[in-house]
Formats: sequence, structure tokens, C-alpha cells
Amino acid sequence: MKARAAVFREVGGELSIEEIDVADPVPNEVRLRTSACGVCHSDLHFMKGSIGGRVPTVPGHEPAGVVEAVGSDVRSVQVGDHVIACTSVFCGACKQCILGRPWLCSDRRATMRPKGAPPRLSVRGEELYQFADLSGFSEVMLVHERAVVKIDDDIPLDRASLVGCGVTTGVGAALNTAQVTPGSSVAVIGCGGVGMSVIQGARIAGARQIIAVDVVPTKLDAARHFGATHTLLGTDGDVVKNVKKLSAGGVDFSFDAVGNATLAAQCFYMLAPRGKATVVGAIPAGQRIDLEPGGLYVERTLTGSIMGSNRFHIDAPHYLELYRQGKLDLDAMVSARVTLDQVDDALAAMEHGEVTRSVIVFD
Repeated sequence: MKARAAVFREVGGELSIEEIDVADPVPNEVRLRTSACGVCHSDLHFMKGSIGGRVPTVPGHEPAGVVEAVGSDVRSVQVGDHVIACTSVFCGACKQCILGRPWLCSDRRATMRPKGAPPRLSVRGEELYQFADLSGFSEVMLVHERAVVKIDDDIPLDRASLVGCGVTTGVGAALNTAQVTPGSSVAVIGCGGVGMSVIQGARIAGARQIIAVDVVPTKLDAARHFGATHTLLGTDGDVVKNVKKLSAGGVDFSFDAVGNATLAAQCFYMLAPRGKATVVGAIPAGQRIDLEPGGLYVERTLTGSIMGSNRFHIDAPHYLELYRQGKLDLDAMVSARVTLDQVDDALAAMEHGEVTRSVIVFD
């Protein structure tokens, strides 16, 4: 079937809105009509060449929509279901999946079409690769069954879409990866969509102190709304010293929600003894984190987090229940709603730090 989509053809190039062909689902696939898709920094990183991927492609990996068709083997969803999709698709049979770590699945190839099979997406006979195995900047999506999870119909799909990436990445980094403890102190560098989600995760976990750091003053104002107890302007003096002063010697948990080697090192040095620093943002290829070994002798930890260490089919419904209870604020995270034709404007606003999250609305 035909659908309008934003197509990206070369690193450093621009998106073009084109009519593409979406194949019919094979036995383990789901086709959905996209209702909304958040615009994430990872889309921008890919387009600028900071993270790898194949072209031509349709970007977008934070979508929600309504199931239009299912393959013969699909049992988890049916036509008419409201769903959100996540890039953490998993095979269910590799060692990591069996160990209960589907977000680290080592055989994603098992969820894709075999070589030689017709592509899921194409344009004038040319294959379009699926960014993050999703391609959410399209009116219609075709994905593996394990990439989607059913949600309740009363959840607004533009808010639900945020759980497909930013919320799951940030809240999960706090709750699953770092496992923030009640009464602890936390610092979060970077107050975009992911950083705000980390702050909310830390608040939900019961942290007593949450220090938000950013270079944009308006983002710090928003951070207080989401749960920050203290804010620091990143350009105002030595960030590490300022965090240590506020936290009386160092925080128990810190997060780089930007993806920058320098900020990751700052997160490590602002820790108290036995503290844990978590890199949540995607650090561009080629950067190196420079650490003095002395910082290790007080048992500090530096770790990464991919997609909030999520078990998407478990975590996503839990996060949406927290939203329903008023404990997770998705409403205020949506700064702007745009059309597919305005996707370049949304990417620019994100790059300039003007929004928490822009959401493409298709309906």
C-alpha cells in the first residue's frame, strides 16, 4: 500500500516527503497506521553521521498508532488495537533474551525479513531501510510483532508515543539501569526529553535531592516542574564543584543525558564514594572518555544504558499506568505538535534546545 513518509538519502542531507510502498505483513509482522511519532535526538545524530545506519531510510523511532493488519502467526495484537512501538525488538531465543535482558538481544536479525525477501518499505522499486527497525516518520509502519505492545484505548496516542523511546530510555535509566534508591541524591546533565524523563524516574524512585544541569535557563525552569529540587546553569562555573557543594560531597547517582564524553567524565567526578554514573545519551563515534584512575579507588562506577534497560512489553504498560495515576507527567513533555511536512522545523527546534519534545501528529 502507499503512504507518505520522510525519506533520508545521505548523511548531511535533508529529508524529503515522498510516497512510499509498504508491503503486506508476513506471518510475524504487524502493519499499523501511525498516529504520532516523537522527534528524538537519535534521529538527528543519525542524519548528521554521529551514529551509523544504512541509507536510504525513513527515520523515526518513537511511534504510536492503530493496528491495520497482522500476519497469520501474530497473537499479541489484533486489528484495531492501539499500540506503541519500540526499537528494542528482540528474538526471544538468544542468551541475553533467555537471561531476561531482551534490550541486549544479540540476534535482532531473527526479527527481520530474510535476505532475498521483498523489502518492508520501498520507493519506485528501491529498498528503504528501516531506521531502528521501525521508521516512524511514515503514515504507515510495518514491523515485527515483538516491536509493538498493546495499550489501553483511552491513553492519548501523542503522549503514549513518548514511551516508545525518550520516556523508556530516561525513566528506565533511573529505575532499571542505575536503580536509584529512596533518599538518595541525583544529578542529571541535560534537560531535554530524555533528561526530563531521568528526573521523573529519580523522583518516582524517591530520591530526596535531584540536581538538574543545563546550559539553557528555560530548561531548568521546566526541570523543576518534573521533579528537580535544585538547578545549575552549566555555563556558571565548575559544574563538578557546584554539584559537590550542593550535595555535600557528591551525589549517589549521576546521569549524562546528552551523550558527550566530557559530560560523562563530569558525571563520574561529581559522585560520592560508591556512586554510580550512567551514560544515557548516545556519545558520537570517535569520542573517548578520559578518567583519572584515582576516581576508581573510592569504588565509583561508570556504566552505560541502552533504552533504559527495558523489558518493553512489561515496562511500557507500567509507565502508562504511572501516567494514569498522575505520577509520570507525559502531558507537559509535549512542547509542540507538528505535521509530517514540518518535521525539519521540529528537528531544528530540538537542535536549538527550544523544546522538550516535538511530536509529529498524523491524524
